[in-house]
Amino acid sequence: MTALEQIGRQAKEAERFLRTASTACKDQGLSAIADALLENCGVILEANALDIANGEQAGMSPALLDRLRLNEARIAGMAQGVREIIALADPVGRVLAGGNRPNGLQIVKVAVPLGVVAVIFEARPNVTADAAALCLKSGNAVILRGGKEAIHSNQAIAGIMRRALETAGLPQDCIQLVEDTSRDSANALMRMNAYVDVLIPRGGAGLIRAVVENATVPVIETGVGNCHIYVDQAADVSMAAEIVFNAKTSRPSVCNACESLLVHRAIAERALPAIKRRLDEKGVTLRGDDEAQAILPGIEAAQEADWGTEYLDYILSVKVVGSLEEAVTHIGRYGSGHSECIITQDYSAAERFLNEVDAAAVYVNASTRFTDGGEFGFGAEIGISTQKLHARGPLGLNELTSVKYKIYGAGQIR
Repeated sequence: MTALEQIGRQAKEAERFLRTASTACKDQGLSAIADALLENCGVILEANALDIANGEQAGMSPALLDRLRLNEARIAGMAQGVREIIALADPVGRVLAGGNRPNGLQIVKVAVPLGVVAVIFEARPNVTADAAALCLKSGNAVILRGGKEAIHSNQAIAGIMRRALETAGLPQDCIQLVEDTSRDSANALMRMNAYVDVLIPRGGAGLIRAVVENATVPVIETGVGNCHIYVDQAADVSMAAEIVFNAKTSRPSVCNACESLLVHRAIAERALPAIKRRLDEKGVTLRGDDEAQAILPGIEAAQEADWGTEYLDYILSVKVVGSLEEAVTHIGRYGSGHSECIITQDYSAAERFLNEVDAAAVYVNASTRFTDGGEFGFGAEIGISTQKLHARGPLGLNELTSVKYKIYGAGQIR
């Protein structure tokens, strides 16, 4: 038996315990995890410093280093995220539907854990805590497989959480980390049908594509975020500048950051200079079409590839469009189904955009940066699903459950 198969077997054993664990039991484990993260902040930061040093030596970009970097505030945020999950209702056992059949059978549909959830992710060590906490509360055992960039941080966080579970009387193997960061371990995890009930990839386009193409276990596809903001002809220009600035620069390395700007031709000569002035404060590189370049001399020329690129950096593609229809068509062609926004004071334009754009989250006059489990009131999230089967949008507690039908009879036969 390989080391990975042993992890799978241990996860199955832990899942049997969690399947029937009480809310109080699970919350006790979560409380112990939150306390332990804060108490061991120094240990986590020491491990993270090794990952940062290795990332700098490897030439990792500033934006990716930001995804990797932890500090006291971010660790406190991780702990707070765990505590917020404690405060949420336990999704397991919810009665979703029920009724009596003419033959007297009573059929009740209830929420149950998915089972063993595997998460393959890159760079962001906070995912280790978020995913583990969500899985624990929803009654799922979790197998975490992070990237080599964050291995020291992930080892520290996972070790702290496992020890905390033991002090709370829960099996350590409710949370397990795959410490082999080779491609072989990822490929093997994708095919562990005997042990893994669902696999969730969280990372860049390459990782997600590899999982979707190679996995034999069921996959919930979390998405690349090629997010657009469309500035309509009826937009408030100052509002547009502030929203674009926030969506692009508050944290450019995350999937809900804006990557492409569309501006209606009727407002472009007023809106584009105002937006550029704000973006210049953060040194954002603009790559525009011919019309955008004519209005903003000196910006780079956009290539076809720019319209479909998730930069995760201080780069923004810019296109001038002639109508809402053209904006919606462009988004339909190049968008990733993650988060899209219209800025407008025209109610009918807003409603058309909301109804016609096919994405997990569609905004009117608000930053795409709000696509987040915490901001949606779900507590932490395990990722943003851009597919349509099972779950879409932020994957919170309810999305980490399946269903079971309970049928009560009194001797009925068919």
